[in-house]
Amino acid sequence: MQFACVYSALLAPRPIFFGTHTTSRMARFIEFLVTHWMLSGLWLALFAALFAYLSAKAGKGLSPQQTTLLINRDNALVLDIREHKDFERGHIVEAVNIPFGKLSERVVELDKKKDRPIVVVCQMGHQAAEVVKLLSERGFTQVSRMSGGMSEWYTQGLPVVR
Repeated sequence: MQFACVYSALLAPRPIFFGTHTTSRMARFIEFLVTHWMLSGLWLALFAALFAYLSAKAGKGLSPQQTTLLINRDNALVLDIREHKDFERGHIVEAVNIPFGKLSERVVELDKKKDRPIVVVCQMGHQAAEVVKLLSERGFTQVSRMSGGMSEWYTQGLPVVR
């Protein structure tokens, strides 16, 4: 019954009359929000909680400029998790390539570099968040990801090694 009310309030093609004027879909939507303010507030709170959770899960994101500064000032290690063929097409200077699929078996290679800042780089910036979480769980304290990945690096015309 409640679904039918929501459907008729939001999607019904027939106009709703207030006096002699017909209302638009936006007016009906606003009326629905005002009438069902608790339901609307709950959806807004759930959306905000989901956004906060996903932002926290992604880890600290650095722009390509911030990444460059971290490499130059703090001798940061760039961990490139793309496949080897993509890495060979172009990568950041002195980057270490450990493909995402092989990371769990090769993560011990990074254990001796726990004291250095690590910037995780992937193609678009999406997979890097999972690696940041994995490395943080293994005791790495200075781990971040590059926002936008190598696509953003290429877009900004920054240097790569081929």
